[in-house]
Amino acid sequence: MSPVSSTAPHGQSPLRTVQVLGGGNAGSSAHVRSLAAGLVARGVRVTVCAPAEADRAYDFTGVGADHVHVPRSSDPASVAALRAACTDADLVHAHGLHASFRTVLALAGRRTPFVVTWHDRVQAEGARAHLVRLLERRVARAAAVVLGTSSDLVDLARRAGARDARLAGVSLPRPRRSAEPVGPDPVRPKVRAELGALGRPLLVAVGSLDRHRGYDVLLDAARAWRGLDPLPLLVIAGEGPLRGELTRRIEDEELPVRLIGRSEDTDELLGAADIALVCSSWESRSVLAQEALHAGVPLVATAVGGIPDLVGDAAELVPYGDPEALAAAVVRLLGDPEHCERLRDKGVRQAAGWPTEDETVTQVLSVYDELTQPRPMA
Repeated sequence: MSPVSSTAPHGQSPLRTVQVLGGGNAGSSAHVRSLAAGLVARGVRVTVCAPAEADRAYDFTGVGADHVHVPRSSDPASVAALRAACTDADLVHAHGLHASFRTVLALAGRRTPFVVTWHDRVQAEGARAHLVRLLERRVARAAAVVLGTSSDLVDLARRAGARDARLAGVSLPRPRRSAEPVGPDPVRPKVRAELGALGRPLLVAVGSLDRHRGYDVLLDAARAWRGLDPLPLLVIAGEGPLRGELTRRIEDEELPVRLIGRSEDTDELLGAADIALVCSSWESRSVLAQEALHAGVPLVATAVGGIPDLVGDAAELVPYGDPEALAAAVVRLLGDPEHCERLRDKGVRQAAGWPTEDETVTQVLSVYDELTQPRPMA
């Protein structure tokens, strides 16, 4: 596929874009780094506005982008910092709802083309849910184009009043570990030993310890496989407000579960795993699901949001909130190595059909060109 033009017509200076990121979502942060790298390689000037800790974690400057520290808050000082960073930008692209709303405030009174990517849906209840719906409408109506990473996010944007909502091809960088066999993996037994999973199956879940992740259901399921021999170990990597509640349940019910906090290397964790688990009430393009299929790790996931379209028949899908179905899927996989092998093969083939980083950048750049290149007079 030939690259889309990255320079303005008639010899003008290269396109200057500002990418706005809240910094809280691993998928959107990795996507912005990948997008920035691809845009810079095509001659686009890129500034990433994100909290300083996001740049430390994802190294936007390392791929040639400029970084401007903008806190996640939407207070006047943060909005002013973002407004200054967007001065003279040809186009501003915000990622996620809160970063998008902050950008709407910063661009007030300007005619700068504004693109939004929604990577996930904000989970909220009660009064906060009403506020979230108001923010969605404000952002959707302000954006020239809303890109959704799943079809239901595109539908959400249209219901919220978007003038132009499209499905976005979003690719995460390929993991360092490959599903292709290249001989014994010296890291796998080391990681399993450190986790206490030698001689027993290792189940892995990764994500913030929030209510919508479904970890309460996962602990309910863990009770069902306590009678298995050998006893599987479930490892949950992540931090969040439910840590105390989950810890008490694990201790009180004597569940075979370990909370290990944030993982610095999900690749290593998945490389050691026998099964990966995604139990959320809603996901768009689950990062863990993508990483598991890339790595050839059998996946059990809830059939919610964009997950069925993402994984196809390359995973065991179960209803959300059904611990019996979740436990049964895990037990079935642990007892059927041939089915696990089939899922590994299907997963690698499914992942091969996802958009590449180059295709993702090309699609985004085509949207930029639509919004920035002058149209001929009628």
